[in-house]
Amino acid sequence: QVQLVESGGGSVQPEGSLKLSCEASGRIFTKCAMAWYRQAPGKEREMVSTIRSGSSTTYADSVKGRFTISQDNAKNTLYLQMTRVKSEDTAVYYCAADVRPFPWSQCNRYWGQGTQVTVSS
Repeated sequence: QVQLVESGGGSVQPEGSLKLSCEASGRIFTKCAMAWYRQAPGKEREMVSTIRSGSSTTYADSVKGRFTISQDNAKNTLYLQMTRVKSEDTAVYYCAADVRPFPWSQCNRYWGQGTQVTVSS
């Protein structure tokens, strides 16, 4: 089993910055990819950014140029640096990890519990 614990959420003013963290623990042989998703009230969960094992990254069009995903493999921690935030960035942010628990395993998807980000003046 893999546990993901997000932190760093909170309230921030428009055009401000916030950094989210997600620490992974448990049975992890290798990480295939890690990602941030978000879900705003009344909306479906959407992908914000993904980082793959080769460090290639993908961003939703709505956050390109404002958010940066990174990871510290030594700490098994994923980050999302959010800058120039907008009111429409308000959502619960979820960490997701595609992890291979054993050498012979396929990659399985695990989710964190989410952290609230509220952008308001």
